[in-house]
Formats: sequence, structure tokens, C-alpha cells
Amino acid sequence: MGFWTSYRLRIQRRRWLVRALRKRRELRAVSDRSNKIKSDDLLLFSTLRNEHVRLPYFLNYYREQGINHFLIVDNDSNDGALEYLAEQPDVSVWHSKHSYKKSRFGVDWLNWLQFRYGHDHWCLVVDPDEFLIYPFCDTRPLRALTDWLDASSIKSFSAMLLDMYPKGRLDEQPYRAGQNPMEIASWFDAGNYTMEKNAKFGNLWIQGGPRSRVFFPHEPEKAPALNKIPLVKWNRRYAYVSSTHMVLPRGLNQVYDEWGGEKASGILLHAKFLDTFSIKAAEELQRKQHYAASIEYLAYAQSLSENPELWCKWSEKYINWRQLEILGLMSKGNWA
Repeated sequence: MGFWTSYRLRIQRRRWLVRALRKRRELRAVSDRSNKIKSDDLLLFSTLRNEHVRLPYFLNYYREQGINHFLIVDNDSNDGALEYLAEQPDVSVWHSKHSYKKSRFGVDWLNWLQFRYGHDHWCLVVDPDEFLIYPFCDTRPLRALTDWLDASSIKSFSAMLLDMYPKGRLDEQPYRAGQNPMEIASWFDAGNYTMEKNAKFGNLWIQGGPRSRVFFPHEPEKAPALNKIPLVKWNRRYAYVSSTHMVLPRGLNQVYDEWGGEKASGILLHAKFLDTFSIKAAEELQRKQHYAASIEYLAYAQSLSENPELWCKWSEKYINWRQLEILGLMSKGNWA
């Protein structure tokens, strides 16, 4: 990377940080328990709207993995999510009525919270429908992973987003609060993924899976990105650029080996496609607060009205992380 490219990225990173500092005025603390955060705590950051039904399992899942404190922005929920979060002893929650789109889809808000509270902590940034799977997660807590990353001088950890879906119609099995969503959405696409390197930021750009296959079959380049860097040993000089797809400084995006080896990586099981999805998609299509004039949600609405089913004869049923490693979707690298 040349001097001028490096300089421009440094200026861009500073611009995102200044923007995040400005956007902090859009957040109102509802229940700020950040004074309970200890120096070595693992922190989780998230932005959500109307996800009350998902929150009991989401919080318990990550508590069991070892998250010590949750820092969440509620974007004007009206389903009781804000009130529920405010009651949780390990959650700090902020409320905002401002535009999700104009906050760069929540990135500005979370960049500020990570700047303020995440410095020198391992920080996990996920949505309420994303569940991190990493090597040995069935026997080792998240801190075992972060301790190994620290010992290996690795500051960022990647996880591909793996869309999960049920066999049959999306609205066939109702989801209950507190239920493991993978009991319903237990299937995934094992193949049909494409990958290329982003020349500017150095991250991998991954697309494919059922959203490409079903919703963008003729324009796969418009399918959502599946590459994520959700776990970072945060520093207040860092900034996410676009969701958790890429981060600055650029070196944090080097989560892969270009010389034929393998670096440890994980998977985010993405339980978007439950019976609640059609209502959620209709709401977000009307709000128009998502990327590219909500083209993704327009594709969802059009395709699901014709056939509300993602399962096909090539679908694989999820078993465990070792299955995903065998399929080449994640790697334990040299972590043994």
C-alpha cells in the first residue's frame, strides 16, 4: 500500500471518529451501568429495533459464552424491547429516535460507544439474530479464544455470516421467546459462495448463500455481503467503516493468510429467517432505513410473496462447528 493510500485511509478513519463523536448527541442513556465494567471484561455492542422476542435467548447465549457486559442502542422500539433491556443487570442501553440510515446504519452510534467504553477490551459487535460460533466453542468459553488471540498478538477475528433457514415455509413454525432459533432455522447452504479481495481496505468480500440464490439469482453482485470482523481488541483510534464488514486501520482486515495457510476464523449463525421475518421485512421496506434504498428488503418482499421457502435439495442441516470446518466455512488455524 502506497503512502498516499495510507494517508487517505488515516484521514478517513479520523473523519469517521469525528462523526461518531458528533452523533453521540443522538443517544439518550436509559440505563447506564457502564460503571460496572471491569478492565478485563468482554463487551458486546449491538443496535436493534423491535427485537423483544429475540432478546432472552440472545442475551443468555452470549452470557454463557462469557460476555460480561452488553452495550446496546435501541432505535425507537415499540414492542417492549427497550423496557426489557433496561431491566437487565448486565446491560447498558441507550435510546435514539434519530435516523438509522443517517447514522450509517448504526455504525456511528456504535463507533462512539466503543470509543467511550471499549478501549483495550475485546469487543464483539453483532445483531440480535447473529450467534458467534468459533473453534472449540462447545468446550471453551470466549475468553479462551481471546486469551489465545492476545498470546498470538492477533487483534481481530473474522466470522462469515451463515444464513440459517427452516425446511418448509418460513411462517410454518412460530418462534417463541427464549427458544434457540436454530431449533427452527437449522439448515444452510454449504456452497455457492464467492470471494474477492477489496483492494482499498484489504478485507475479503464474500457473497452467496440462500439470499444470493433466492433473492438475487440474476444479479448476485447485489446480494448482501457475508464477510464480518465482529471481534476486535478495541482501541479508541479504531473505527468500523461499513457495519463490521471492514474496519480501520486497514491491518485489522488481514484476517486471512495469503500464502496458502489458514488463520483461525469463526461463523456467525444468522437466524434472520423465522416466522417473524415477513412482518419485519414489510416494516423495514416501509421505513426505508437500509442500504441502497432498501433494495435488499424489496427483493425479500417480492420473492417471498411468490414462494416463502429457502430450503432446497442441496441444503445442509447444521450439526456443530466441526461440520463447518470440514466444509471449509471456518478454520481453527493453529489453535489447538
